[in-house]
This record gives sequence, structure tokens and C-alpha cells, in this order.
Amino acid sequence: MVDLPHTMTAIEITAPGGPEVLRPTTRPVPHPGPGEILIAIDHAGVNRPDALQRAGAYDPPKGASDLPGLECAGTVAATGSGVSRWAAGDRVCALLPGGGYAEYATTPADHALRLPDGMSMAQAAALPETFFTVWTNVFDRGRLRAGERFLVHGGTSGIGTTAIQLARARGARVFATAGSPEKVAACTALGAEALNYRDEDFVDLLRAEGGADVILDMVGGDYLPRNLKALAEDGRLVQIAFLTGPKVAVNFAPLMMRRLTITGSTLRPQSDLAKARIAEALRAEVWPLLDAGTIAPVMDQTFPLAQAAAAHARMEAGDHIGKITLKVR
Repeated sequence: MVDLPHTMTAIEITAPGGPEVLRPTTRPVPHPGPGEILIAIDHAGVNRPDALQRAGAYDPPKGASDLPGLECAGTVAATGSGVSRWAAGDRVCALLPGGGYAEYATTPADHALRLPDGMSMAQAAALPETFFTVWTNVFDRGRLRAGERFLVHGGTSGIGTTAIQLARARGARVFATAGSPEKVAACTALGAEALNYRDEDFVDLLRAEGGADVILDMVGGDYLPRNLKALAEDGRLVQIAFLTGPKVAVNFAPLMMRRLTITGSTLRPQSDLAKARIAEALRAEVWPLLDAGTIAPVMDQTFPLAQAAAAHARMEAGDHIGKITLKVR
């Protein structure tokens, strides 16, 4: 811990509420524990779980920082005992248990990945949360294979743009929903067959094509029974969020008759070992695609750390395409 400051600038949640409750503060610089690294953060990613935490609806796991921020890119500033993978000065991006809206944060060493070749810190900060989430849900839980039909809702979100690219790169036929002509065009540019859900019915489209083998949904609510109708036989619905609510009445008879699967997960509460295994899969299967430029994060806008409230307001307005980041340094 040589030449590290004792304090740092961070953004804290002063009370549950809207974006305005995000305020700059001064905190002690954290120290890495055994198996952890301390990252001097250059950029941090902004994600919907951050907004849920800010609103008081998504508490940090026990022992995690109360500061928001689940991903970052920066430089390793120090290592805890037992860490051999990284050394001070290494450029990394990392999944965080929390604390990303700050100049420094700690995370398990095995949750960090090197910066892909030629990628900026801002781009790299947009990778961990979405790529960990998409990999574990679409390819582990959803078991998407080459040649299958894949539907992702919210195709221009960080999750959506990542899912479209990864599914395409691995040989799937990709469909996406979006809410405006501009967003439909953005999905199409990434290789998806996209539709405006305000004008067209995704159920009709997918059924006409034989049904989706895998659907990744973040909407919930009345989308759940519609998703089941849109699935092919033996199809898999993967639920990762509920923007319109977690409760709905469902007729399970078609699920049984057509051998459908409903699954889902949240990333943050998973064990350190589970996240380390996802990181290893990304290192082997996805990082070569990023190095080659075959896929890349779609970037929306970068805000200074002090303007985290404005970043949240943009995310919640729903007009963004791709990832929003915070410039910390």
C-alpha cells in the first residue's frame, strides 16, 4: 500500500430516493483483504441495479460497500495476500460487489479481467456487469447453441446490445425488441432482426419463424405469458429483471405440454466462486472476440463522477442506447 492516499472522493446514497440523493462524499481508501485487489478506478459503469439500490430496493450483500457501482476499469493499486494473478500497475476491468462510484474499490482478484486489446478504459468499464450477466444467463442457464433462434427484449440496453453481439458471434439467429425507430435501427446494425414493440407483436413474429429457442427478458409482468407463447417446443425463458413487475397469472399447461423451461438469476448475490467461474469462461470464450474487435461494447454517454445523478436520470429516462459510464479520473 505504497503512496496511496488515506481518503478518496466517492458518490454515496444519502437516502432512498431519486437521482438527486446521489451526492459526493469523502471516504477512507479501502484496503484489499486476502485474495483481493485494490483498483484505482478510471471509469465506472452505470447499471439498473445501481438505481434499484439508490431507491432502497436492492441492498448490498453482507460485507459489501454501501456505495453504488458494480463494475469498473482502472489500474491495480495494491494486492492482498495470496494474490498472484495481478500486480500493481496492471490495467484491468472488474466486477465489483459494490463501491464503483469512487476513486478506489476492492474486489476479489479472480473477478478481474485484463483490458482487451486496444480498448479504452471507458469501454472496458462497460464490460463486466453486462458480459457476466449475459454469459451466465444466455449460455449457461439458457444453453443457447449455434443455429438456434434467440430473442432479447430491450435490445438497446447494455444487456441487450451485449446479448445481440454474443449470440450472433456464437452462431445464433437473433431477434430483438425496441421502443423506437432509432433503437430498432441500432439493433439491426448489430445483426438482430428487430421490431418496434409499440407497433408489432413479438409473439406473432417469433411464432411465424418457428418460435424462439431462448428468450432473455428484463420486462416481466404481462410479458411472461407472452414469452411462453413465443417459445418453440423445448424453449427456455430466462428472466433477469422485472421492469413492469414480478407477479403475473400464468397457465402452466402449455409449459408442460410443450416442455418449456423458465429459469433466471441475479448476479450480485452469487458466491465469489460462481463469479470467478464466469470470469474464467469469459476469459476463454469472449475475450478473444473482444481482442479481435469482433464484438465491442456499445457506448452511450460518459458523465463526470460528480454528475452521477445526471447519469442515473439519463438511464431511467430510457433514451440511451448502450452503456453509460462515469469518468472518475
